[in-house]
Amino acid sequence: QVQLVESGGGLVQAGGSLRLSCAASGRTFSSDCMGWFRLAPGKEREFVGRIRWSGTSTVYADSVKDRFTISRDNPKNTVYLQMNSLKPEDTAVYYCAVSNSCYYSSPRYYNYWGQGTQVTVSS
Repeated sequence: QVQLVESGGGLVQAGGSLRLSCAASGRTFSSDCMGWFRLAPGKEREFVGRIRWSGTSTVYADSVKDRFTISRDNPKNTVYLQMNSLKPEDTAVYYCAVSNSCYYSSPRYYNYWGQGTQVTVSS
């Protein structure tokens, strides 16, 4: 059973930083892709970024490019989302998810999801 557990969310002032973690278990992820998504009030689920479990390929949404960075620690089976220069519009529940491919940004292609962690950015 694949399990994804996000942590690191919280309340932060605009301009601040947070690092979210996603601990993955239940399978070998070497051929998979980890995506980060967010769901803001009144909005649809939005792609944030993704990273391959092998290699260095990363992709980011334009809205977070140059502010957010995805990284991984393979021995810990953990993926991180470093969020800098946070804005109030970044407020959302952030989810990590796993796909068996790394070609797509749509959440429909991600098979496993964590429970999410709330990020609130005050103005």
